[in-house]
Amino acid sequence: MSYQAPIKDMQFVMNELADLSSIAALPGYEDASPELAQAVLEEAARFNQEVLAPLNVIGDQQPSTWKDGVVTTTPGFKEAFKQFSEAGWQGVLHPQEFGGQGLPKLVATPCTEMLNAANLSFALCPLLTDGAVEALLTAGSDAQRALYVPKLLSGEWTGTMNLTEPQAGSDLALVRTRADRVGDGTYKIFGTKIFITFGEHDMAENIVHLVLARTPDAPPGVKGISLFIVPKFNVDAEGKLGARNDVHCVSIEHKLGIKASPTAVLQFGDNGGATGYLIGEENRGLEYMFIMMNAARFAVGMQGVAVAERAYQHAVAYARERLQSRPVDGSSRDAVAIIHHPDVKRMLMTMRALTEGARALAYVAAAQADIGHNAADAGERKRAQAVYEFLVPIVKGWSTEMSLDVTSLGVQVHGGMGFIEETGAAQYYRDARILPIYEGTTAIQANDLIGRKTLRDGGAVARALFEQIAATENDLRAAGGVGQSVAERLAKGREALSIVVDYVIANTQDNANAVFAGSVPYLKLAGIVLGGWQMGRALLAAQARRAEDPAFYDAKIGTARFFADHILTQAPGLAQSITEGADSALSLSEAQF
Repeated sequence: MSYQAPIKDMQFVMNELADLSSIAALPGYEDASPELAQAVLEEAARFNQEVLAPLNVIGDQQPSTWKDGVVTTTPGFKEAFKQFSEAGWQGVLHPQEFGGQGLPKLVATPCTEMLNAANLSFALCPLLTDGAVEALLTAGSDAQRALYVPKLLSGEWTGTMNLTEPQAGSDLALVRTRADRVGDGTYKIFGTKIFITFGEHDMAENIVHLVLARTPDAPPGVKGISLFIVPKFNVDAEGKLGARNDVHCVSIEHKLGIKASPTAVLQFGDNGGATGYLIGEENRGLEYMFIMMNAARFAVGMQGVAVAERAYQHAVAYARERLQSRPVDGSSRDAVAIIHHPDVKRMLMTMRALTEGARALAYVAAAQADIGHNAADAGERKRAQAVYEFLVPIVKGWSTEMSLDVTSLGVQVHGGMGFIEETGAAQYYRDARILPIYEGTTAIQANDLIGRKTLRDGGAVARALFEQIAATENDLRAAGGVGQSVAERLAKGREALSIVVDYVIANTQDNANAVFAGSVPYLKLAGIVLGGWQMGRALLAAQARRAEDPAFYDAKIGTARFFADHILTQAPGLAQSITEGADSALSLSEAQF
């Protein structure tokens, strides 16, 4: 089954929930009208449906290969990347002065979703390049930005993040890669980095590695980490390629999923040291790397939405075709398509509702990022940026965990055929499994949500969001009918989340283990309630516009109601497990496991 970009739903969320018209009114975004956004989305859909989606299965069956230090990507990837680059898709979000299109994050986000839905493995290369561009734009020198960013946006070069080492996974305090000063402003880099996505490939003429390393006199721990540019080929001031740098791919990993994406082990400095160029100041590398990480974490959240959408479409198509069993209500004496059966409908509705809720929350977060960057008023920028930063770990953590549920249900809808690779359902499940792990596990996102996003401001951003949710509840009650029951479910969800926020603030200092034992459930609860809020808003918008397209808007209303009845109702139970379940979670000693 081929991928069809859900443009109408994307536009609905952009216009009705994320308020694209207000984003287009911000300084610098005046050209981002709904009409332009529609044209961009339609062209993105065409490219991803026609060029990248057909390569998805091929990439799973013919992964990237490594031989003698050279990585050869899946057949068709190199040509597709050339088309991707020439069409300007790498630069949608980035400044025009460097060759980008300068469009809002709200417009770029559905393009990101389509790219990942069409081909998750392929999309990882542009994702990492985006992160490198963000880091250079924020922390790089004028000369570094002028040299590297245009080449990265044109697709002539691609970017990577080099954090992880064999002994240093999420704990970057353990990074050992060494950066020795040469005396001419450059450094010699020595060390090993693992899990480097597209760390070596044949799709571009150069690869710009952004590498965490320590100078010999750096302080211990994370305070002693610096960030360096280490290009695969050294370049002169005009960007012309020179000699090969001393960085080499010594192997690539064999993985459960995303098989076409080469995950490299890179060795720096086996032949005298790789030439590196400091970004910003020494010992501030972790700060700069988090610029890349935050961009990547939001993008990985969109990967969760994307693969969930692809799995949902695949499952619906199969359910419409597969004849199996007579209806339980006796309405037919013959076998019917399984989409008629109540439990299959329940599974498909779960897939649909979770995907739409996560999409809505992510797009709304993207709009907050745009306001945070471009609003004329400094106070408004600060408020919006705080909301966006609060939402990022939820978008990343909840959306990716959600993708596991949705892709697993996609296999289940297929029954035994879902376990067979030829049907294609299993690939989405396998590909999705990495999403809650890389760019910070769900627990790391949850720890961030507690430590940096809830405790830091005493729950101020969370409580401001609760006020907005309560206002939506009032609007739903005023709408009557199905809105009344959705308002009731949403209110109970908001109350549950509010109780947990209060619990986190009151107990973290004195009983941190108890609070963090419930950190991931807290993140999931936040995703469910905030996603449910957006679904409630979607219901109101759909009711207001129903006459324009009854079939589309009735489906929106039905999906919002399902989310409230089947997903929001989980909120009180999650809250109880967080506030009352720590003792049992921590009850066994290590030896008892």
